[in-house]
Amino acid sequence: MVSITKLLNFALPPLSLILLSILTLPLLLWKQLMYVKKMVYTENVANKVVLITGAASGIGQQLAYEYARRGAKLSLVDIRKEKLVTVADEARSLGCPDVTIIGADVSKVQDCKQFVDETLNYFGRLDHLVNNAGIFSGKLVVIEDFHEVSEYTPVMDTNFWGAVYGTLYAIPYLKMSKGKIIVIASGCGWFPLPKLSIYNASKAAVINFFECLRMEVGWRIGITIVTPGFIKTDLASRAMEHEAILRKIPMGSARKCATAIVESACRGDKYVTDPSWVKVLFPWKVLFPEVVDFAIRFILELSQNSSIMKANLHLSRIPELKTCNME
Repeated sequence: MVSITKLLNFALPPLSLILLSILTLPLLLWKQLMYVKKMVYTENVANKVVLITGAASGIGQQLAYEYARRGAKLSLVDIRKEKLVTVADEARSLGCPDVTIIGADVSKVQDCKQFVDETLNYFGRLDHLVNNAGIFSGKLVVIEDFHEVSEYTPVMDTNFWGAVYGTLYAIPYLKMSKGKIIVIASGCGWFPLPKLSIYNASKAAVINFFECLRMEVGWRIGITIVTPGFIKTDLASRAMEHEAILRKIPMGSARKCATAIVESACRGDKYVTDPSWVKVLFPWKVLFPEVVDFAIRFILELSQNSSIMKANLHLSRIPELKTCNME
């Protein structure tokens, strides 16, 4: 086995380069043909049943509205059931023929079974499952100061297991309808952002799981993995409250992102990234990880130094303010 490994280490790199040089042009032509086909044919979701988790706000809310405009029937799920009432009313006004709301916590396996069962009992079928529910820990993680693990386990429970549980219960029904799974991961799942390590890891796990699932289910269920950048939502706002450097990142529109997601899912795309400029970071991450690592550390240090300088400036002014008040 050792000799075989040595042979593979020696032979595979040049063989791969030769194969890539031979197959690149045919594969690019094939991708272009598939692109044209997808532009010609897009799925009509009118009267199809779409289940959306985390539908009370943010991208999930806008996804509900986008599907409603296309005439889909909606099953809206969120832990904040009372907020779904307004979303459901707006969805009806936009053209949704029927909608049901379900209060559930996606981090609990029994709740995931419940919302899939309730959707099937109400509509009798399921065509699209949109795994959107996600949370941010509310506290950025500095690894060297990391102590209490239990503070961050809910992030993985919701962002990863919350997508997996619902999917496992929905798969038999999606196979029957030849339906689709849309999962909202994040650009942070493949591009590193310091202090978001637990959140990043949860989204990386989501991407890996659904890529494997896509291979396993083959053509029976379409799977679209969404890797958005920073989108203007409550989740992004909470993250920016804790880290000034995140405020420098341009944010996209939740409505525009939702439109891009539904269009891509209906075309049968495997991936969608919005805003699209985020995709330019991927080749840098793959080809020049050293540059990415250096650049982010440099920017992070600049941000930290700036924060320290501002704090010191603020403290230095306090005695002056006191003196003015006394006068």
